[in-house]
Parts: sequence; structure tokens; C-alpha cells
Amino acid sequence: MEELDTPVLDDHLHLDPDAGRGLEAVRDFRRLGGTHLLVVNKPSWHLDVEPATGDDFRAVFDRTLDIVADADDLLPGRAWPVLGVHPGLISRLVDDRERSPAEARDLMCAGLDAAADYVDEGRALALKSGRPHYEVSDAVWDASNAVLRHALELGAGLDCAVQLHTEASEDLTEVASWAEDRGLPANRVVKHYAGPTLAGPTPSVMCRKEWLREVCETDTPFLMETDFVDDPDRPGAVMGPKTVPRRVRWLLEEGYDDAVHRAHVETPARVYGVDTEATLTA
Repeated sequence: MEELDTPVLDDHLHLDPDAGRGLEAVRDFRRLGGTHLLVVNKPSWHLDVEPATGDDFRAVFDRTLDIVADADDLLPGRAWPVLGVHPGLISRLVDDRERSPAEARDLMCAGLDAAADYVDEGRALALKSGRPHYEVSDAVWDASNAVLRHALELGAGLDCAVQLHTEASEDLTEVASWAEDRGLPANRVVKHYAGPTLAGPTPSVMCRKEWLREVCETDTPFLMETDFVDDPDRPGAVMGPKTVPRRVRWLLEEGYDDAVHRAHVETPARVYGVDTEATLTA
């Protein structure tokens, strides 16, 4: 297949080093023209880790770093790890393990502290946090927001981006203001699984053609993602690893060259401080 004359970054996907497609998914991404990946650790329970302390999350992070290093070797660009605590963990802790919301909050914050060590050591690029995208009690919601704010505070201290998993919304200006209050610029907060219109953080837009066309008609800084989950029981979910390079080809055919450059060169530099062109080799 003809090479693309641009970096191609998937801003958010998962790779399962044991049960999923793993590096085969990376090879598919590469064959279609993909060059750069941001690989987010899978939820801890998907890797059979049921943490009791913050350090227990390190098993999840270390497995993620292993497969990211292997992915990095396969790509003409780079693969970077994004580490953190999935916000859905709070429900497992409260509902299944009978922790109080406050206890769950403290454990998840400790997991984020462990993830922050990897960023501080230069072994990870960014942090991942958020809050549930489903109905929860007021106490769980408040605890989840406390975890999210802790992640933003860590991001400010580390000068790194924070990816967020949240409810579907076109207005997260309150979250952006929390980041700004802590010294983290709002543009360095990324809403994963975003639609084409979002106030506050930088949108990481899911690769639906209609969403991409809409955001490309604006001058909004944005990223593109699949949220590929690499689950053998859900093949291709949420979108497959070939999707971002396929959508980039389509956008170029549609004449959105400037928007492609914005999503795959300008916004990654602005949000993560990475140079997708300088890290691209033939």
C-alpha cells in the first residue's frame, strides 16, 4: 500500500500483551500507514490485578511498558505509554469489594501516584484518569471527581498531559478550570472518546467519518483515536487498529490536508510535547 506522506497517530488504544492481538494489531496499524501510537494501560482487572495498594498497579504499568517497547520497535515512528487508573475501578471497589467511596478514592489516588513515578522517570508520556460515564451515587461521584482532580494536580506538577475517560459531554469547561486552577493548561487535558464539538479540554475524536468531517471544518485542535480495546471476546472493539490510517487516507482524499497536519503534528506537539515528524524515520 502506498505510504502516507504524514505522521499518523492513534491517540488512544489498548494492547493486551497476553490474551489479545497485541503486536499483530500494531502490524495492522503499520501496514495501513500508521506511524505513532499512544498506548493506554488496560484496566487493572483486565490483567487480573486486583490492587490493594498503589504499588500493586505497577504490575499493570510494567506489562504495558513491555508491549509498548515492542510496538515501538515495529513502528517507523514511536509508541508511547499513557499510564493511570481507569475510573470504572471505583465501582468494582465499592460494589464488589465493599470498600467505602473514600477508601476507593485513596487507593485510586495512590495508583495515580505510582503512575506519576513512571512519567517523572521518563518512562511514560502522560497520565490517564477520569470519572464514571454511567450513573453512580453522589458519594461515588464526589470521590471520582476527587481522583480526577488529583490526576490534574499530578499532571501540573509533572508538566505532562492527562487523558480523561468521562461521561459523554460537549462541555467540560468545569474540568478544564480545575486543571487551570492547579497549573495545568486546559489544552493539556485530553478527553478520550470525544465527539467533534467540545468546550474545555482537547478532544480526542473517535474516528466516525461524520465526526471527523465536522471537526475538520473548524480550526479546533484535535486528535484522532480508535479506543481499540484488544479483547479477544470483542474483536475489533471499539474500532480496529487499521481505522486511524484508513481515515487519514480518506481525509486527504477529501482535501483536509491542513486538518490532518493539525491532528497528527500540531496538536500532539501542543498537548504532549512530542514531534511526530522528527521521530518519523523511513
